[in-house]
Amino acid sequence: MVHVPECAAWTWDARPYPFFPELTGIWTDGPNWRLGHWLTGRLGAVSLAALVRHLCLRAGLAESLIDVSGLWGAVEGYVIGALESPRSSISTLARHFGFDAIETEGVIRFVMRGRGSVATLAIDDLAASREGEAFELTRGQETELPQALKWQVARADEDYDAALVEARRITVDTARIASESFPMAIPPEEAERRCRRALLEAWIGRESATFRLPPSRLALDPADVIRLAHDGREVEFRLVSVADAEARGIEAVRQDRAAYDLPPGDPRPASLASPVVFGTPEVVMLDLPQISEDQPAHRPLIAAHASPWPGEIAVFRSASTDRFILLTTFGSRARIGTLAFDFFPGPTSRFDLGNALVVDLLSGTLESVTDVALCGGANALAVEATDGAWEIVQAGAAELIAPGRYRLTRLLRGQRGTEHAMGNPAPAGARVVVLDTTLASLPIAEADLGLPWNWRVGPAARSVSDASYASLAFTPSGRGLVPFAPVHVEQPWRTARSPGDLTIRWTRRSRALVADAWEQVEVPLAEDMESYDVQILDGAAVKRTLPSTTTSVLYTSAQQTADWGAPLGPSQTLAIRIFQLSNRLGRGTPTAVTLQF
Repeated sequence: MVHVPECAAWTWDARPYPFFPELTGIWTDGPNWRLGHWLTGRLGAVSLAALVRHLCLRAGLAESLIDVSGLWGAVEGYVIGALESPRSSISTLARHFGFDAIETEGVIRFVMRGRGSVATLAIDDLAASREGEAFELTRGQETELPQALKWQVARADEDYDAALVEARRITVDTARIASESFPMAIPPEEAERRCRRALLEAWIGRESATFRLPPSRLALDPADVIRLAHDGREVEFRLVSVADAEARGIEAVRQDRAAYDLPPGDPRPASLASPVVFGTPEVVMLDLPQISEDQPAHRPLIAAHASPWPGEIAVFRSASTDRFILLTTFGSRARIGTLAFDFFPGPTSRFDLGNALVVDLLSGTLESVTDVALCGGANALAVEATDGAWEIVQAGAAELIAPGRYRLTRLLRGQRGTEHAMGNPAPAGARVVVLDTTLASLPIAEADLGLPWNWRVGPAARSVSDASYASLAFTPSGRGLVPFAPVHVEQPWRTARSPGDLTIRWTRRSRALVADAWEQVEVPLAEDMESYDVQILDGAAVKRTLPSTTTSVLYTSAQQTADWGAPLGPSQTLAIRIFQLSNRLGRGTPTAVTLQF
């Protein structure tokens, strides 16, 4: 015997119902729920007995006059959608669950159909009528019965969507279809079982019997089941009505207990959509040289990746940690990844055929391009160095070597003046962003450059305070306004000279996108004025700074003597650093060269 006070209910699952068990693509043990030990999704149901008792009490019956001990089953949900009597509500439940209400000794008893027989009677046990017949058996016409029975219910295992269940007999001489709508929530497979039971009841119950019993059979009540021996066989009948007089007039219908022990129908696949939970997106803010004429040069870029993608990302900023203001929104998911291995420096201004860039992408693909497309800007990626700077790399060949992993070769390094950002090496795990139209430009003013901002980036449909927002600090520096480093610094040893004045010459570069056009005689000046600083170095110390407004500067013999004690001559070296100046941001990216004499 089980000691009930020591029993415990088991088990409540933390997974949300009805998504568990319906979403078997997420939880593979979902089918076990139907016959398993889970309380999840079941404790919200009410017993049929409790519901019927409640309806009787609403009708004004005293609780002592109600007996629902003969009912079993659970009701997941029941709707009284109109003004109706409790009797009407109970009748609906009785048709659906298959039970009867009878009055015995002043008490209304509710009992399920399908019970076992309480007595076995023979023809000799019956009382003959005045016409001399003790037993009359009637069989209904098949054409009066339904071939199919259709029920409409609400799905208790979903969002109370309508579900249609059907029971049908195949080889019968009728084509009638009966239908009914029940205002209750129930799993479709259970509704199908009850629908089959109701159809079997109709067909089995088409055989009805009328007979009389002597007063000695006073113990039999309506809804009791008897076994009646007739024509050499015993048939079960359920008493429908009893009329007491000099003999008890009985009306009964045939019953087959197998109709009340049916298996449930096949589980139906759920139409529930998987709940979309937006996590914190992976957000990268990039201060890069201008890569498109469509965006102002001073504006940084933002890339975001999330799975699932929320559709639209909102970008908020604040100078403090509160009062965030919406800056912009965008709706494209960027291709973001990480370096699988260290990425070492390589040559610029020509193909780097010695290094390979191996990238693990979170999503998206890469493909090889022709040299013509490559020179047109295709397959551009930003690779993060240890100091937070970004090198722009282009790749001509892309090879998928593992799921989500690409090996990129035939590289163009340090594009758009980012040769200074080459990591030595860029370590494995460093971020990589594919530069394409999925990146959004942050619409900030030039006055915002250099100011530290706090940013929150996340699903636009959520509040800025939601946990799905990423928080980060970022100070836009206006990298797109920084002049590129000068190139082609002339070496003194290439021309014969004697110690004395030294003219240092170089070639200017332009950050303007149009500067790559071959038709131009001279690249355009992207600054308001042309000016340079040339630093004379002694190790890490700056000996002297020479200003210039052209692409050359004179380092006089007197200055050399003041700096080094004598003019520089053959076999000596001179370390210099050259900056082009911006009237907005000051010095640009330097080029450092050691001059050989």
